Amino acid sequence: MRYIYFSPHLDDAILSAGGLIYDQARAGHAVEIWTFMSGFPDGTELTDFAKHLHELWGTTSAEETMRVRRAEDRRAAALIGAKAVHFDFLDCIYRRGRDGEFLYRDVFIRPSPAEADLPAQIAQTMIAWLRPDDLVVAQLAIGGHVDHLLVRRAVELLKKHSISWIADIPYLLNDPEDLAPKTAGMEDSAQPVSEAGLQAWQEAVEIYASQFSTLFDSPEIMRQKLHQYWSDQKGIRFWQSGQTN
Repeated sequence: MRYIYFSPHLDDAILSAGGLIYDQARAGHAVEIWTFMSGFPDGTELTDFAKHLHELWGTTSAEETMRVRRAEDRRAAALIGAKAVHFDFLDCIYRRGRDGEFLYRDVFIRPSPAEADLPAQIAQTMIAWLRPDDLVVAQLAIGGHVDHLLVRRAVELLKKHSISWIADIPYLLNDPEDLAPKTAGMEDSAQPVSEAGLQAWQEAVEIYASQFSTLFDSPEIMRQKLHQYWSDQKGIRFWQSGQTN
């Protein structure tokens, strides 16, 4: 049996559940984090929006960005005892339509109709890699990031797997009113996380140095926000639909 955490980007699973992953690994469970939008795009052309993000992240190209982010993710996963698995779908800021035009110049936007088949492609990758007894944990797509929405749609296409859902951090903290519509009809429960797990969670998130400018104002504020979320239930919340897809 494995715990499989689906992560749209190279930080999302650990941001959202790093402490629980640490506790599960320490208890002897096999835990893997599968990141889907972690591929290297062809070519060097970028939108002004992507260039702006690169400036914030301290990188100068898509190749450097993905190389740095993959390395951060491997280090963060190792710290909490998980295996990092990286797939080759592209981040939305690098994706193009069939006409060669970039599809996204913002990330908090609904998926483009040009990508109607992308969730099915991602789902097929999930199915090819999953085992029947895997325990799958996915994110609710709180906040409306296009890649989170697409991965959620892919998860909803899975058959023969019971899915547990977790809240997207930090988007839940920034957009709490989006929780209710994203969990309609689901039942929630608290999953305890130890104090050691909380500390490891904070330390792992701090490894994603390239992303801090777009996630938190500072490492200190990150630690405060994760501590507050953890302290509300001494862990994190899970949601389940009450039925197996």
